[in-house]
Amino acid sequence: MSTELVPPLAPAARTTAPATVPATAPATAPATAPARRWLRADPRSWERARVAVTVALLTGLVGLAVTVGADARWLAALGAVIVRRGGVPAGVPFAAAPQAHWANPLVLAELAFHLLETSLGDRGLILAQLACVAAALAIAAADALATARSRGGARAWAVPAALALVTIGALPSFAIARVQMFSLVLFPALVALLRAESRRRSRRIWLALPLLALWSNLHGAVLSGLLVLAVYLVLDRIRHQRVTALMILIAAPLAICVNPAGLGEARYLQGLVTSVAAQRGAGMWGPLGSSPFDPVTVVAAVLLAIGIARSARPRLWELVVLVILAALTVKAARDGVWLLLFMLAPSIRTARARKRSARTWNGLVPVGAVLALMLLVVATARVPRQTGASRQAVAAAIRLAAGRPILADAIPAEQLALAGAQIWVGDPLDAFTRATQVAYLDWIAGTATRAALGLEADPRIGAILVSAGSAAARLAAADPALVAADSDATAIVFVRRRPA
Repeated sequence: MSTELVPPLAPAARTTAPATVPATAPATAPATAPARRWLRADPRSWERARVAVTVALLTGLVGLAVTVGADARWLAALGAVIVRRGGVPAGVPFAAAPQAHWANPLVLAELAFHLLETSLGDRGLILAQLACVAAALAIAAADALATARSRGGARAWAVPAALALVTIGALPSFAIARVQMFSLVLFPALVALLRAESRRRSRRIWLALPLLALWSNLHGAVLSGLLVLAVYLVLDRIRHQRVTALMILIAAPLAICVNPAGLGEARYLQGLVTSVAAQRGAGMWGPLGSSPFDPVTVVAAVLLAIGIARSARPRLWELVVLVILAALTVKAARDGVWLLLFMLAPSIRTARARKRSARTWNGLVPVGAVLALMLLVVATARVPRQTGASRQAVAAAIRLAAGRPILADAIPAEQLALAGAQIWVGDPLDAFTRATQVAYLDWIAGTATRAALGLEADPRIGAILVSAGSAAARLAAADPALVAADSDATAIVFVRRRPA
């Protein structure tokens, strides 16, 4: 008997009712939805957009005022000598006054300034300054956002407002192109690294060493970076990773010697902070209160300090660094830029903004972006404002000196060096003997001291170039042994009066 195998019946196919669409659903979304949809993007994306537009706006505003100041062109002049000779010369070859044994660790900065000057002139220095300002603000803002997020988030307007305060308070540092531009980037980069490591320790802390090594090839403010790193390691890292902290603490001073000066970096830094200008508080070493702009810096610092007091309490190492930077600012007002940049992140209010308020600020982003673009175009296209002596005055001084050294004040001395002339003394002032520094600073100040009058009467000097209306110009005009041989609205050239 055979049994026929019959396959089992397939289960009945499941039936699903078609999705029903409400008959009342509108065919199109409300007219206002597309216009508002872009305002409801990822909150963090809008946060970054607000900060980016703020950085661009502030950079554009700085660009309207930026100019080339002292402590800039001498680097380009020395860079030209290095390129021409194919090596680093001893001392300052374009100056004739007696020099001390000066170590030169800033070869990388000198070559960079030489490249900028030969390719674009003063415009090159201005564009580089604006790029460094933008990078400094962007790094400090990223540090502030990361700090605020670790504490629960920031208000929509908090970081842009703090960036504006820092820019206003540090305007003299932001709007004058000089060698300090490199530190404007490297200081906030180091601080951002240390704050990130303070929140979450990792091997990234070792990046501080190459950063310091690069910094030491560019600017003497590496000493401030070394100080901040040491405070963090001693007051924070050493409690959790003692061996790592001690190893970096020992290696950091060696890292700043990775430059052409080698171990001479210590001698360079010592000469910098013990120079006559630093001891007198002259020029860029002026103490807080010596400049009409200093009250603005103080107000910006006070407002940021109020923000710090009202936000979460900073860590111990941050408080100690704040005290140290404040003390340095009192002694030399130009250090106020480091204080303001350091204060930015802990000053951010961490209360979350209402959604409606955030959308209002987001709505301003496109307008701000267009305005920032316009400002940046104008700032980069404008003709750099003339500082120091005119080209005609520089050429006249070189012609009247007839191959002998020229005594010139501040910026004109750097212009002469960049033009290939030999000056008597100028920046870097710490490269010269203390007696030469004293005489030169007295002369620039227009003080009729024996040192200043002796410098002016030195027979080895072929001509004297001074800025019109300066104290040195008044001192030279009062000297019966000198006569004005050439002048214009920017400068006066004096030579020795011929005997009757």
